[in-house]
Amino acid sequence: MKILVVEDEPKAGDYLVKGLNESGYVADLARNGVDGLALAQEFDYDLIVLDVMLPRMDGWTMLSKLRERKETPVLFLTARDDVADRVKGLELGADDYLVKPFAFSELLARVKTLLRRGPVREVEVIHVADLEIDVLRRRVTRSGQRIELTAKEFALLHLLAKRQGEMLSRSQIASIVWDMNFDSDTNVVDVAIRRLRAKVDDPYPVKLVQTVRGMGYLLELRS
Repeated sequence: MKILVVEDEPKAGDYLVKGLNESGYVADLARNGVDGLALAQEFDYDLIVLDVMLPRMDGWTMLSKLRERKETPVLFLTARDDVADRVKGLELGADDYLVKPFAFSELLARVKTLLRRGPVREVEVIHVADLEIDVLRRRVTRSGQRIELTAKEFALLHLLAKRQGEMLSRSQIASIVWDMNFDSDTNVVDVAIRRLRAKVDDPYPVKLVQTVRGMGYLLELRS
């Protein structure tokens, strides 16, 4: 398996390449976006580990240009723990993201998962009954009516919709949407669900956000 690492921090780049090589992969290194794009377009890599903040061409731009020609799986590395940044990366075609600082063992686990499943592109529009989520434009409508959501509300709805019919625990939701370890004394997920329901469910006769008592939540149309 060949992996391209695009990372401008010398120690970080060298460390990642060394670790990946020692883990049985063939890893190349580019230290800026221009060189990274050239290598990614010239060779058929199985995975690209791509830092967002790069000289000459940032990771957003490199990914956007890469997606014009190739579907190589991309694992984004970002130093900004911001939902909007992560959503932007997924919208541009990233397959996963990792927030710095991280343990190499975590990166290795993400790499193995991506290599097993291959490229997975984000669905642009998700429908659940009469609810429509335009992921690229970040627009939500129900029965043709526009629904205004905050960034966190959109991230929460998007997560539930992507995995519609699948029960997600509060800890899973907190980890993915807020990138936090769930504290049983914290009701942030329940509060967010109530606010989301007030916008996407309460005005309509059919309810889509379902509660699995004592376990978590899911999004589905129940007969």
